[in-house]
Order: sequence, then C-alpha cells, then structure tokens
Amino acid sequence: MSDKKANQGAGSGAPVSDEVDRNAYHALKMAKKKVARDKIMAAKTERRGLLIVHTGKGKGKSTSGFGMVFRAIAHGMPCAVVQFIKGGMHTGERDLITANFSDICEFHTMGEGFTWETQDRERDTAHARAAWEKAKELIRDPARQLVLLDELNIAIRYDYVSITEVLEFLATEKPAGSHVIITGRNAHADLIEAADLVTEMTLIKHPFRSGVQAQPGIEF
Repeated sequence: MSDKKANQGAGSGAPVSDEVDRNAYHALKMAKKKVARDKIMAAKTERRGLLIVHTGKGKGKSTSGFGMVFRAIAHGMPCAVVQFIKGGMHTGERDLITANFSDICEFHTMGEGFTWETQDRERDTAHARAAWEKAKELIRDPARQLVLLDELNIAIRYDYVSITEVLEFLATEKPAGSHVIITGRNAHADLIEAADLVTEMTLIKHPFRSGVQAQPGIEF
C-alpha cells in the first residue's frame, strides 16, 4: 500500500492528517465559543414578564404567538388567548385548546372577522373594546402567566383601541411576572419602543399570490 493510500480515510477522499487538523480546529473553535457563551449567560440574571410583539407583512405572527401558548401549556403555566379580529370560524388552535386544555388556557374569540367583511366601524369598535376589557381582566390576574392578544395591532391601527390606553395599562397594571404577546401587522411605533421582544415577519413568497387558497393546518 502506498503512503498516499495509507494516509487517506476510508471513503473520505481526504488525507487522514487533514481530517485530524480539521477536527482539532473545530474542537478548539467550539471550546472558545463555549467560554464566551458561558460568560454571556452568566451575566443574564434577571427574570421578569415580557411584552412581546409579532408584526410585519409575512405569515406567522399568530402562529408564533400560539407556539408560545402551547409551550406555556406544556410547562403547566395558566394562560389565555383573546382574538380581536378573527370571527367564529373554526381554527385548529382554538379547537385544540378548548377541547383539551380549557382548564389551563382560556380562549376568547371576540371579533366578527376581517374588517372589510363587517364594513361597520361602530360594531367593530364595540367588539374590540369588549375584547380589550376581557384582555385587561385576564392580564390583571397574576396567576395567569401568559396572555396572547391576537391581532390587537389591527384594532390599534384602526383606532378601535387607544395605543395610549394600552401602553398605560401594560405599564401600570400588568403583573411583573406575566408575559403578554401582541400580534398583527403595522405595530404602533410606541408599542415597538415599549416592547421587550419584537419580531417582524418579512414576506418573501406566499402561495396566496399564486392562487392557492387558505388551507387547514397551514392558515387555520
């Protein structure tokens, strides 16, 4: 056997010495990264309730919010959902929660559907105000550790609910350990400023633009 063949790993096509060097370099790099990461994590000592905002034109704002709700449920954390715009149509999240987790997660669908369908500002405002009153009631309870306010951003954008009132309430009445998630496009700049965590969903491609209708398991 030639020296060249002896120095190659079985089927790797690369000299053994090259693989050893690559693995050693990777181990050293990861060791340095762990030291730096451990130092960063050691400085993170605060724990408190967060104001979380999911906004943007891309799909996934409510979906991400519900992901956090299900995570909270898995940890045995009492939580709640208030939907400001969505109406009475069945959705997978609502059906699953009401059928299986109603003891730990309240679910309130307070809207009547898309604003261009209702075409009634006074009625939409009344429903949004009722949803906000329910949201305040749920958030005030310190035992409820996470509340999702689904599409509150839309209600704020159309001035159904005052951004000033929302921010004042969250600043003065939200229990220190409670998390609040707010979803919807066009989050108000003042809400973004006040939030602890803001994620903007960016639209790159969407099947709706290619003529594909909303589908169960994907959109609802």
